[in-house]
Amino acid sequence: MEKTSVLAITKNGVNIGLNLKELFPNWRIYAPEKFSDKNNNIIWYSEPTSDKIIELFKNNNALICLFSLGAVIRLIAPHLKDKKTDPAVIVIDDKINFVISVLSGHIGGANELTQEIATKLDAIPVITTAADVNKTIAVDLVGRDFGWKIDDDSTVTRISAQMVNEEPIGVFQQAGNKNWYKNLPKNVTIYDDFEQLKKSNSKAYLIISDELIDDVLSKESVIYRPPSLVIGVGLHWDTTKEEIMNGIKLCLKKFRLSEKSISKLVSIKKPQDVQGLIDIGKELKVPVEYVNREDLAEITAPNPSETVKAFEGTASVSEAAAIKVSGGELVVEKQKFPPNLTIAIARIVN
Repeated sequence: MEKTSVLAITKNGVNIGLNLKELFPNWRIYAPEKFSDKNNNIIWYSEPTSDKIIELFKNNNALICLFSLGAVIRLIAPHLKDKKTDPAVIVIDDKINFVISVLSGHIGGANELTQEIATKLDAIPVITTAADVNKTIAVDLVGRDFGWKIDDDSTVTRISAQMVNEEPIGVFQQAGNKNWYKNLPKNVTIYDDFEQLKKSNSKAYLIISDELIDDVLSKESVIYRPPSLVIGVGLHWDTTKEEIMNGIKLCLKKFRLSEKSISKLVSIKKPQDVQGLIDIGKELKVPVEYVNREDLAEITAPNPSETVKAFEGTASVSEAAAIKVSGGELVVEKQKFPPNLTIAIARIVN
């Protein structure tokens, strides 16, 4: 966990904290100053524990509390927001009998961390989220390890309930890594065709796609956006961020593709990187990759240009770059945006 703190408020808790420090050297251990023995592995605090726990709750990805579950709940309850922003909270009892996942079990990673801590401390992990107890699919975690984004999380709770209650769930995957679940629950069926999915008796759906979906099924679906699209950009040194963004948005709209599935932007390596492309990468929060002209020249693109070859030393930039970096096939051939911008989009094949 990126930033994790441990809060101990008893002498036994301090010893447990020191044990955790040995197992997880990057964790910070906090304890009241009244127990101080000058051990530099502990951060000794003087303020009330009720203040310290809130400070740690607000400034950590995970908070491990070495005291009673009831006390932890009373102290943090007024500060809870939602499962997307609250940190993982875990409680360990004073005798290390149990490691309890309290808050942000799935998205926050508390369940996974609970299992890891319990294994290392030889304690019993306590995890109560329904998906884990029933050993079924945690809808809000599907594809997280592959960088998938949920298109609209408003349906997650309802679809999760249907999953746990073993209602028939249909799955359609059009893009992204297919190794996201090895042993599907008996109530989950994968369909190779979207029309088959629509005709099925499914009560809810998991759809993994980089394409826009307007179908009525979307209201009963959790739609995941895998980072499957590589956008090739041919441009001039002074092409602006606004011009590039306009071209990308028009292409995505025209060809019914999701902006959330953009994996990276690619272009030809120039003597100096184009500032507009750098800026658009930052705005979209995706990396920008450059390909040497010699490598682009080896790619067979459907719409080569002698004019481009004269200026760039290769007959294709946007299409060749998208094909080269994606390792897949074009889903959008070169689109021209005068005076000096071209956009092409390829899909990564997993």
